[in-house]
Amino acid sequence: MKEMSQYGMGTWNACFHCGNCTAVCSLTEEGILFPRKEIRALQMGLEDKLATSVEPWLCYYCGDCTETCPRDANPGELMMSVRRWLTAKYDWTGLAGLFYKSLSALIIAFVLVAIGIVAMGFVKDFNSEAVMYFGHILEFYLILTVFTIILIPNILRMFYFTVIKAKVNAPFGSYIAAIGNLITHMFTQVKTLKCDKQTVRWLEHFLLVMGYLGLLVITVFLDWFGTENQIIIYMGYITGGLVFVFTFLLMISRLSKARELNKYSQPTDWFFIIWLFLMGFTAFLVRLFIDIDLLNDHFWIYMVHLIVVSQWGMLLVPFGKWTHFLYRSFAVSFANLKKAALIKKLATAA
Repeated sequence: MKEMSQYGMGTWNACFHCGNCTAVCSLTEEGILFPRKEIRALQMGLEDKLATSVEPWLCYYCGDCTETCPRDANPGELMMSVRRWLTAKYDWTGLAGLFYKSLSALIIAFVLVAIGIVAMGFVKDFNSEAVMYFGHILEFYLILTVFTIILIPNILRMFYFTVIKAKVNAPFGSYIAAIGNLITHMFTQVKTLKCDKQTVRWLEHFLLVMGYLGLLVITVFLDWFGTENQIIIYMGYITGGLVFVFTFLLMISRLSKARELNKYSQPTDWFFIIWLFLMGFTAFLVRLFIDIDLLNDHFWIYMVHLIVVSQWGMLLVPFGKWTHFLYRSFAVSFANLKKAALIKKLATAA
């Protein structure tokens, strides 16, 4: 309980296993039952059972379980806390756990990244052309480095825990099918639509993901800030606008706490939303200042953008809530492997 409380979890001992949470959840199915199963593992101290489970990632936190809990055990937030713990469990560097458990450590890391970017600006005498060229190269290699050195090994660790260590014996063909499931759910998160009254939330999330991925491609790979191609420029404005508009709406929703899933926010939740907003907003302003020929006179806006992007790429993408998007997508595929293994086992027994 002491360790899990560092990831945002309150007491789970209020739960007396009435089963309401699992009964009302529209995402549970045969062989994949949550959150009651996870609560029981927590109460019994079954760390390995939790580490090898994919179920926490299959929860999209609609809040129905918490709203119907007769004991106010808050199973929805409990599942969110388990996902934070699993993020730290998969991370081979140990930094995800450090940043989740220590706000001061995360803030120090943010400050150090900002100092590094400002120092680079001094070295280059804040020459706009030199700094922007460096920034463009930095973004590209930052993506490459984070994915190859941190995210891919962490996904392999997740596969080890949830498939190999869990002894999931799925037929080979199910692995091929899992690739298609991975791609579908990574870009659409379509299972959210199975949750009651979540259509609007799904659409907001879908547009935000499309805006984020579009801005990433247009800025890093199509050189939005350096191009004169009008189509790319307009596409950049659209994707940047989608990012900061929908993240602004998310911030309003969290502040209002109108929905169950927004009633409990950890610092990492706020960092994720605010930095995503700042990334889209500052990118939009940088390109606007380029188009109206004001960037050289207000070069500070690009420096702010580069600091935000660097903090996002170095800290929030590999070690923060961004990884939930990635792990959940793989969890859907791993859950399908688990179902295929169950079907194979039953067929063999018959």
